[in-house]
Amino acid sequence: MRTAIPNVAFAVFLLVGSGQAPVIAQGGPPLLTNDPGTPGNEKWEINIGVMQVLRSGTNILQLPQIDLNYGLGDRIQLTYEVPFVWQSATGQPNASGWSNGFPGVKWRFFDQGEDGWAISTFPQIEIQGPRGSVKTGIADGGTRFLLPVEVSHPIGPLEVNFEAGYFFPLNSPHSRNERILGLAMGHMFNPKFEAIGEVYNDAVMGVPPQNTTFDLGGRYEFHKNLLLLFMAGRSFSGNSSGQPEFLGYVGLQILH
Repeated sequence: MRTAIPNVAFAVFLLVGSGQAPVIAQGGPPLLTNDPGTPGNEKWEINIGVMQVLRSGTNILQLPQIDLNYGLGDRIQLTYEVPFVWQSATGQPNASGWSNGFPGVKWRFFDQGEDGWAISTFPQIEIQGPRGSVKTGIADGGTRFLLPVEVSHPIGPLEVNFEAGYFFPLNSPHSRNERILGLAMGHMFNPKFEAIGEVYNDAVMGVPPQNTTFDLGGRYEFHKNLLLLFMAGRSFSGNSSGQPEFLGYVGLQILH
């Protein structure tokens, strides 16, 4: 899920690639960076989590954060993401409500297998938020198009992936262009536990500050097809910078 930091030409639905088994990589929940992996043909990946972002004077809690993914062929993923947001800010009344939804399609158009390169694109539409949520500032009132590219490749014991993307406003003079960059790495210590981490940069054009954060976390399969997801991090800058003083995620991943 692209947190409140985070869909598309549905003709892409028809571009079911042939070939290889789904990529297993380290991006995606609980991280902000996405990877080229897809669930597999007619398989579900459902992530239900809680995410918190603390800034000076502001507390944003996404509860729940819903991320639904369905495999259409071995290289296509259909996605819908949406959070329910609880926000408190110094000097302002508390606010809550559903934020912007993100339908989208991921297409892994290049795949050399587990030991090679994998490249995907994951266009999404950020849907205009509900009127009440827009009024209280927990959702954006415009519609934006996100066009990213994800690249992954193993390096020694690590699986490494990089994502770069750009938000383009579609119908609102108040929505801004936004650029995202993410570098994530992971290592499987055993068949049930993967340690993961990332550095992530999110820049809304013309609006300071840029958010540059780092975080560490993991995925633990405590039961067949059920994984515990967790992550915690913060910005590189000090508490007075306006960047996140803390961000964290705890969730459940269901594979079916």
